[in-house]
Amino acid sequence: PRCWFQTSGWLECCARCLIGAPFASLVATGLCFFGVALFCGCGHEALTGTERLIETYFSKNYQDYEYLIDVIHAFQYVIYGTASFFFLYGALLLAEGFYTTGAVRQIFGDYKTTICGKGLSATFVGITYALTIVWLLVFACSAVPVYIYFNTWSTCQSIAFPTKTSASIGTLCADARMYGVLPWNAFPGKVCGSNLLSICKTPEFQMTFHLFIAAFVGAAATLVSLVSQCST
Repeated sequence: PRCWFQTSGWLECCARCLIGAPFASLVATGLCFFGVALFCGCGHEALTGTERLIETYFSKNYQDYEYLIDVIHAFQYVIYGTASFFFLYGALLLAEGFYTTGAVRQIFGDYKTTICGKGLSATFVGITYALTIVWLLVFACSAVPVYIYFNTWSTCQSIAFPTKTSASIGTLCADARMYGVLPWNAFPGKVCGSNLLSICKTPEFQMTFHLFIAAFVGAAATLVSLVSQCST
């Protein structure tokens, strides 16, 4: 009987914890982890693929894309730091959500909220709002490579199906200089016609395009999680 009462009390305690668990924070934190992992992992590999495509097809002079490579490497290091920070911050937010639920207060008894506790909660809210604004800019920037690759893919579709356009196939080009990826004096800087179509059919282009799309989806998921954290 004593063992049964102990088990019953343990189950009752677990039931109170589950009832008062911050499920909204759990879902938001899981979505944040998923979004950041998708954005950072796919974004890193997509930048590497872009570097290879530029080196192979759009410029033969290293000085033309030397600055681009430096920017890509800088972004990759930023991705490392972003992933580490968000995983740590997400864990802290999840812990703060657990310790402010009614179930925890019932287990440890009623207590008065200290000034330090109020300040800590306000600090988390302020940081989350600031991160939401910053990540909104990241989300917008992550759409730029998707737009560039989609335009290139659309041009390839026009070349593959010439009946859908009135323009000559030889005049349909993808110009990396137009998007600021390469300087205007880069040679050749653009690829046209059947050569562009052959690039679009390569596994490198297809994989890089889909990786940028996945990174964009990850940025969107992270933004949704931050907005939900602000609302909770």
